[in-house]
Amino acid sequence: MVSIVTPSLNQAVFLERTMQSVLQQNYPKLEYIIMDGASKDGTDRILTCYHDQATYLDSRQDRGQAHAINCGFQHASGDILAWLNADDLLL
Repeated sequence: MVSIVTPSLNQAVFLERTMQSVLQQNYPKLEYIIMDGASKDGTDRILTCYHDQATYLDSRQDRGQAHAINCGFQHASGDILAWLNADDLLL
């Protein structure tokens, strides 16, 4: 199992493309965890659209990117843990 965490804060302009880059890999043993820091830019609409494709979604205020990643890893069960920032692509 591979667990990927994407931390995000007000990155709606990039987030959907990032999420698609992970989900379109079609890797059969993937946990995808998105940790949003209570964004105010429409991120909630994107998360709603992908709630059934992600393993875990959370949107609440955090203490920054490292905290969001660590909180995401707490929900991960993979043998391999990784994070992908909300404005990056998985190739």
